[in-house]
Amino acid sequence: MTQEIHSPLSSAFFINSFTAGVTMTSADVTAELRCSICMEIYRDPVTLSCGHNFCRGCITQAWDHQKLLKEYKCSECQKIYLNRPKLVRNTTLHNICEAFHTETEQEQTGVFCNYCDFSVPATKSCLQCETPLCDHHLRKHDRSGGHTLLPPTTDLGKRKCSVHKRILEYYCTEDAACVCASCSVIGGHVGHKMMSLGEASVEKKKKLRNDLQKVMTEKEEAEKRVQSLEEGRRKAQEKAAGEAERVTALFRDLRRRLKKLEKRILSDIMRRVQSYDDIIRQLEIKKEELSRKMRRIEELCHMTDPLTVLQESHTGDLCDTEDRHDKQLHDGWDLDVAGISHTLHTALSDIMFGVTGGISVQPADILLDVNTANNMLHISDDRKTVSRLYTCYNRPEPPERFLYNQVLSSRSFSSGRHYWEVDVGGSEWWRVGMCYPSIDRGGDQSLIGSNNKSWGLCRWGNQYSVIHDRKVIRLPNGIPSDRVRIYLDYEARQISFYALCDPIRHLHTFTATFTEPLHAGLYVMDSGCIKISGGRESGEVKDLPTGNITGRE
Repeated sequence: MTQEIHSPLSSAFFINSFTAGVTMTSADVTAELRCSICMEIYRDPVTLSCGHNFCRGCITQAWDHQKLLKEYKCSECQKIYLNRPKLVRNTTLHNICEAFHTETEQEQTGVFCNYCDFSVPATKSCLQCETPLCDHHLRKHDRSGGHTLLPPTTDLGKRKCSVHKRILEYYCTEDAACVCASCSVIGGHVGHKMMSLGEASVEKKKKLRNDLQKVMTEKEEAEKRVQSLEEGRRKAQEKAAGEAERVTALFRDLRRRLKKLEKRILSDIMRRVQSYDDIIRQLEIKKEELSRKMRRIEELCHMTDPLTVLQESHTGDLCDTEDRHDKQLHDGWDLDVAGISHTLHTALSDIMFGVTGGISVQPADILLDVNTANNMLHISDDRKTVSRLYTCYNRPEPPERFLYNQVLSSRSFSSGRHYWEVDVGGSEWWRVGMCYPSIDRGGDQSLIGSNNKSWGLCRWGNQYSVIHDRKVIRLPNGIPSDRVRIYLDYEARQISFYALCDPIRHLHTFTATFTEPLHAGLYVMDSGCIKISGGRESGEVKDLPTGNITGRE
């Protein structure tokens, strides 16, 4: 909005503009009087060495924000000051803007001179006369002297004592109240410590400046906190984007696996239903065969020639009613709903293990500890392979060395989720698992699983079992793979074994309260060898379970 300027000072601007040969409107003049930071008419304008002007408060606030950067810029031309410049008031511009503010405030307050029939805005109000005055009548009023002049207002009652109707001139420090001279002599503030309003104002301004400094400090701390939170939010957004992508991929994989499982289960159901057709065909064949037998038996029964009856070949077969299809008929006679449910639940469990693979699971880099290896065992240079020899090493006999063909890993695990894998295809007699470091080193009780300090998976010829504290659980279906995975979830108190076939097959899970760190353990009996597979990167792990697991064969 264009603001008109009516004061004589504004007219001087126009005169100077015309003298310079430049036509300026009141809007042009108003624009020249605006601070480029707050876009308002200057308040206490100051000038920088680059020649640009700003409100003192605006440039001070801007530089307070920049002091963390240890440099100060002109908000107009971006000139950089290495040291904070001293602010110098532009007196001429200050006077112009003050006149402009005064005229504007007069128009905005709606206070008019009492002597001009309320047609001319008041410049001041006399406290004693309680009268608003314009510039013309103010010059006459000044000659009276002794009167207090204030900015134009119609509410002068607040400037006088409500009891004595005299001007408020003092400040009672005990009651924190502005009082007149009579209040300190005959009023309710007799004997109280008094200060002039000017002195009291100076004291209060000091306190306000201290409060302002505290508020500014708190504001700066708040701004730093906001910046820190914004940075945290940015990082969280980046992390959330990656996490959302990972979760989307997991659900995509889950849907794919569920679709595949659905087709498999439905196909199995239809196959079981279609088996009825096979059984019916077999029964029809059986009916024809029985009918043929019946006819032949009836013919023999009606024969009168005993020799013919006695010479009939395979008469025993004619009377043989044994049903060679009984077992097959019994197996296919009913839909095995329980078996289908078991297959479905098992497959769903395996899918959940698979799609959550790789979440916070650490592939363990297992190295064998030569000091624990029996002297009949050879440990490869990379400490990944153990072989059974028929010659004995002449190694020292530290207390941690096993007397049986067993070795532990140098690394132990006392927290977190980890897994490691072994290739057991080179041996037919072996045990693999996890052990406490306090496991015995000699005697049958030192074997993996033959005590309460170890949990193992073992093979004896063609028989596979899991074992703990000498309690053996056989795995009737064997292991369809030469690679085995051992998975540890220390906090969940679980050690699990898997066959790395396609799809991965869960063999068994032990649940126990662990009281010591756990080491990987290997035992090899025959002349074969066992090799520890290299740990995969976490991004490649697809089928490793991370949730709670129940023991399942």
